[in-house]
Amino acid sequence: MTDRCSAPPAAPCAAPAARPELCPCGGAQPGRRPARAPRYAACCGPLLDGGRPAASAWELMRSRYTAYVLGDTRYLRATWDPATCPADLDAAGGPRWLGLDIRRHVEQDAAHALVEFVARYKEGSRAHRLHETSRFSRDEHGIWRYIDGEISER
Repeated sequence: MTDRCSAPPAAPCAAPAARPELCPCGGAQPGRRPARAPRYAACCGPLLDGGRPAASAWELMRSRYTAYVLGDTRYLRATWDPATCPADLDAAGGPRWLGLDIRRHVEQDAAHALVEFVARYKEGSRAHRLHETSRFSRDEHGIWRYIDGEISER
């Protein structure tokens, strides 16, 4: 793997062997969660599989959650700001992700947004929650990228 996150987000990513029928993000939206998870092909699938870029920071957030669930490191690198992307990023073999709740989405201006979320996961037999407020930026081509996040203990 390269040290930089440089693959364009609209480029087809090396897909894991199987894609799910239902989307792992559950169709999470700011402040609400649909009663039923949407089909992967109608939700995060077009983003991860290179069909189109995310239209908003929260849409990128949920597609990145789905990439973590599927172990799609290439998509994570492609959607991470090159200045902050860790060289050792590897989503394969991580925790078992259980669900996503997008608490809020704030567009600070046309090129910057915040997304607060809670992701539930399990490592071994212990359940955990990752509560983070993530920062995103949009480039001159309209492509959103993850910059970094602040983890909350609450």
